[in-house]
Amino acid sequence: MSNLPAEQTWMVLVELLTDLRKKNVEISPAITEDIRMAKTTINFYKVNPTDPERIKEVGRINNFLTSLQETLMGLAEAQGKDYVDQWVEKLKRASRGETVYESHDKPSKFVVGAPSGFSMVRITFKKPQSEDRVQEIAEYHKVIIEFETDEIVVIYGDKENIQHSLKEMAPLFSE
Repeated sequence: MSNLPAEQTWMVLVELLTDLRKKNVEISPAITEDIRMAKTTINFYKVNPTDPERIKEVGRINNFLTSLQETLMGLAEAQGKDYVDQWVEKLKRASRGETVYESHDKPSKFVVGAPSGFSMVRITFKKPQSEDRVQEIAEYHKVIIEFETDEIVVIYGDKENIQHSLKEMAPLFSE
């Protein structure tokens, strides 16, 4: 979904922000925070774009991006017409869903459906682990363990129980 127009627009705006900083243009911390919030909201939406609760975020995403675009393009005007035209062209392409910048998306690490009231930790082992041994530790410490891959495990449970289970798993990290 890297051709999602909102995501491509976000990438253009991040690149514009970066370029303006290189030109020593003063950037408000609020702009940086809005860039982060826009990306977070886009990622939330991308988890399941058909979910009615997530569809509601489309308006919020557009508001973030429109506000950022107006602010950053206003700052870009001081750099000259050619500079502005270059970024307007990129924004137009992004709005059409064209790939302006390749996305380096890693699979989302956002865990959907984590039990309410539980803490969670994701750990990565150097080598595949025996599911039996890890499950044995989980049962003893009353935590829930899900294997994402043979090396990546997600642990849910009471924070204290997770800490105890991690201490017992410590030797497995070096194997």
